Amino acid sequence: MIASARRRWLAHCSAALAAAALLAAMPSLAAVGTRPRMILVVGDSLSAEYGLKRGSGWVALMAQRLGREHPGETVVNASISGDTTAGGLARLPALLAQHKPGLVILELGGNDALRGLPLEATRQNLVEMARLAKAAGARVMIIGMQLPPNYGRSYGERFASLFADVAHAEGTALVPFMLKGVADGPRAEAMFQADRIHPLASAHPIILGNIWPVLEPLLK
Repeated sequence: MIASARRRWLAHCSAALAAAALLAAMPSLAAVGTRPRMILVVGDSLSAEYGLKRGSGWVALMAQRLGREHPGETVVNASISGDTTAGGLARLPALLAQHKPGLVILELGGNDALRGLPLEATRQNLVEMARLAKAAGARVMIIGMQLPPNYGRSYGERFASLFADVAHAEGTALVPFMLKGVADGPRAEAMFQADRIHPLASAHPIILGNIWPVLEPLLK
């Protein structure tokens, strides 16, 4: 009887030690499971703070708001002034491998139109970028753009619609027009820098206001 009780006591101690070891390991396991979400922005000068004081563009404003309302989200701004969809597509694989984002925001296409590049090439580049991001396990948001009237109504309509077409085909989130309330507002001329292409810092809270309602559901 004494030997049997001793065996039961030893077994109980072994089980307790195993449970303690498991509990000690749990913080490290939880840390792996709760890695902060990385948000990768791949854009052009409209996202790269061209002509602006650092920290005043919409991406920086987004990061600040995320810090207040969604702590733990990290933003990497990989935008380059003058970049095209072809340039973004060439850069994206390395960016995905380096940052492993949970969300990729694509803000490209405006420079394609300014350079007169074929719309079908722009469309296909956006499709490929969306597919690469999804294959890497990220959600995707596409930010649309529109052209001034002097580019012609037909070309402008086809350009604006390609963003929605890609978003629908690839099942991504969409901001239809990045500069809504800026370029088409009653004080449009006063919202832009001297080049009449790049918005002033005062316009970037409006830009973020267009993006945030589409962004926030993707964080949940």
